[in-house]
Amino acid sequence: MELLSHSPEETEDIGARLAQRLGPGAVVAFTGDLGAGKTAFTRGLARGLGIPDRVTSPTFTIVNEYEGGRLPLFHFDMYRLGSADELFDIGWEDYLRRGGVCAVEWSENIADALEEDTVRVDIRRGGSDQERSITITGVSAL
Repeated sequence: MELLSHSPEETEDIGARLAQRLGPGAVVAFTGDLGAGKTAFTRGLARGLGIPDRVTSPTFTIVNEYEGGRLPLFHFDMYRLGSADELFDIGWEDYLRRGGVCAVEWSENIADALEEDTVRVDIRRGGSDQERSITITGVSAL
């Protein structure tokens, strides 16, 4: 499905709607340019899961964990990873077994490790500074 967002708040709202469709062990794999809105979308996922914490980019920590909602949220930033092998070194399989939602920014860096049932979210800049084109596959209509 293709959606158009006109603001970071609308991008978050789309993420919150997607969160309602996700179950334990879901993986949401993001692609898109730097600053396209992947973290804003993940803030929406957290809100949709009922997580009260402030969501920030895990650029330097690789993963941020958020609990306190319907499901835990594990927010990964794979920008600095060179391969899927490095993903397994940080305990990827353990996160999958914990029954939360794994939100993966820069998922193209670990594409070999993603399963067929991964929800894919591609976010691209639109015609204006605030506009974003969001393509979601692997889940039924929001």
